[in-house]
Amino acid sequence: MIDLEAIRTLADIPAAQARARGQATAVKFGERETSFAALDARSNRVGHALIASGIAPGDRISALTKNHDSWYPLFFGTARARACFAPINCRLAPAEIGFILGDAAPKLLFVGEDFFDCALAAVADLASPPKLIALYGEHPAFEPFDAWLGDASDAPLADPPELTDDVLQLYTSGTTGLPKGVVLTNANYRTFLEAATEVDGFAYGEDETVMIVMPLFHVAGTNVSFSGLAQGGRLVLVKDFTAADAVRMMREENVAHAFLAPAMIQMMLLQPDANNGAYPALKSIAYGASPIAEDVLRRARGTFGCDFVQFYGMTESAGGGSYLSPSAHDLPGKLTSCGKPWPGAAMAILGGDGRELGEGEIGEIAIRGGIVMKEYWNRAAATEETLAGGWLHTGDVGYRDADGFYYVHDRIKDMIVSGGENVYPAEVESAIMGCPGVADVAVIGVPDDKWGESVKALIVPAAGATLDPADVVAWARERIAAYKIPKSVEFIETLPRNPSGKVLRRELRAPYWEGRDRAVG
Repeated sequence: MIDLEAIRTLADIPAAQARARGQATAVKFGERETSFAALDARSNRVGHALIASGIAPGDRISALTKNHDSWYPLFFGTARARACFAPINCRLAPAEIGFILGDAAPKLLFVGEDFFDCALAAVADLASPPKLIALYGEHPAFEPFDAWLGDASDAPLADPPELTDDVLQLYTSGTTGLPKGVVLTNANYRTFLEAATEVDGFAYGEDETVMIVMPLFHVAGTNVSFSGLAQGGRLVLVKDFTAADAVRMMREENVAHAFLAPAMIQMMLLQPDANNGAYPALKSIAYGASPIAEDVLRRARGTFGCDFVQFYGMTESAGGGSYLSPSAHDLPGKLTSCGKPWPGAAMAILGGDGRELGEGEIGEIAIRGGIVMKEYWNRAAATEETLAGGWLHTGDVGYRDADGFYYVHDRIKDMIVSGGENVYPAEVESAIMGCPGVADVAVIGVPDDKWGESVKALIVPAAGATLDPADVVAWARERIAAYKIPKSVEFIETLPRNPSGKVLRRELRAPYWEGRDRAVG
């Protein structure tokens, strides 16, 4: 259970647990364990150091790092200083990171040692670059974290956060491919915490171990962390996911709960040790963020022998929306559903005119409630469009059945979800179109047993051009993040288009998805 009197905002989580169970482990990272009391004290020091650095309420602070235990006091300290934390996807290319830094305009950028060179390249062309701080590791261009922290006090900060404060800004992309900062407030996360323990598979017990393998720049990684810590759980944080390590850790660390992308589940099932023994402490596996094959889900339930719960949502809804409860997984025909609405949230299927549709009618899935974002940072028009009529328009097409279960039918925005990462065709197409010899290109998602979907480029060569798939991939690798690079390239004579010139992606996708179910979380 979450003590919602003691935990009013996310910033309160370490202090509330420090009072209740100060010496209990909050986070284990490798061989290092941090107690709730230590997490609380260090979060205060970070908050004081931020204020001493001139950070004011509403300012943005960014981090570029893989999963690391220093992330937590940095986040909680930022929230206590009433600033907004804007972590950056460390898988992006320097140019993409530079765009986000230019948009968020953080005063400080905390960087892990794996990304020092990347960060320097990203800030090179910024008119007002952030101050660079080495979160861990050393580099002459970065101030060491401990030196920056100095002798900052570990006493509570004087100015408590407000529910209206912007607390987290996570970047997602739209159909244009340009990243947008999703602004989430303390009020959004207050609603999230109120609902969390009412959702089967998200209610954790004190001292139960929660494995964190999703990246902490992703809403799934942050949400499972916040929920686990707020309930007195022990987080086991993984820097880099490998299937073999995840299987081993589930047993060795007595993991009770985990959130896994379907691609992670698939890779874990392929491990020789996956079926060699039980998982005695394991109570629930939550999954979502990408499509999952029904066969994979059935095998996973048999292998791990615990409850499974699917979450459907998006960054713009603080990760919430609907969930398929463990018991619903046993109902006939429901495994491909994304479930029913979260407690306190509403969902609807909307027609093109904004009218709510009835059961079985196909339209756009929309979400409403306190979990819905405040805005897109610096994107007033996009905010107005996405939140039109008081609903969060997800861009997903689906329907609701007679039992009130929702199903994702297709994507309006043509987004590809590969291994839990969102890939937007327009962005990949833009990169490939500059390749010599390319006359036209369309990018689609095709079924992939490992990643759920993979990126495929369909290219119309220029007249007389001789193209090789490897050349196209090499060209893309220089311009976009690795997970966005096409895993397959096919050359075709022409792209199907409608009278207005729009590429008919559904027609391109159809042959690959024929006879395949798409269970999208």
